[in-house]
Amino acid sequence: LPGLHVLAIAFALEVSVGKTNTVMALNNSNVLLPCTFSTCIGFQDLVFTWYFNSTELLTPHPAPLQIYQGKIKNKATEPTLVSRNPRVDFVGSTTSKENNISIVLNGVEFSDAGKYTCHVKNPMEKNAQHNATIVLTVVPKMVETDNTVTLIIVGVVGGLIGLLILFMLVKRVVLFIIKKTQDGKKECLVSSSGNDNTENGLAGSKAEQKAPPKA
Repeated sequence: LPGLHVLAIAFALEVSVGKTNTVMALNNSNVLLPCTFSTCIGFQDLVFTWYFNSTELLTPHPAPLQIYQGKIKNKATEPTLVSRNPRVDFVGSTTSKENNISIVLNGVEFSDAGKYTCHVKNPMEKNAQHNATIVLTVVPKMVETDNTVTLIIVGVVGGLIGLLILFMLVKRVVLFIIKKTQDGKKECLVSSSGNDNTENGLAGSKAEQKAPPKA
């Protein structure tokens, strides 16, 4: 039935290794392999297992090679170790909201490159199972990123912004000069008009204020 199908999806077990499923590690370093799980109805006696899909890690072994396995009684307890490779450490926590079951692979070697699968089985969901995979790449040294193009883009953008600011400043100065020039012309016109009125004896000028000649 459609309703039961939707309900099953809502209660489905999900496992995630984050937004990207690729990890790059430097040779002879330690690398974090992240993994979290979620379930809407909770879990009981949940088992999680990390696999390495190669026979080249440490000693020959039929693929997939199990490198870590843990069991979690319930959400109020931390995992108990079932088995692990000596080079693998558990660094997660399942009493937190994230249900983190991440591990660290110590002393990475070139032969460790490959696919690492985080597998989870939840008996509380009728033994529902889900997994997610990380691809590990091991390099001899970290290559510095060539930032030439980025620097050019930043330089061009910075230059354009500088020109824009310079243009705005020049525009303000020019407008200020024009305004001052116009204000000066207005003062000259007012002064000139006053002088003409005085000399010609027009109404409102000082000429009208002179006393009439005596007879």
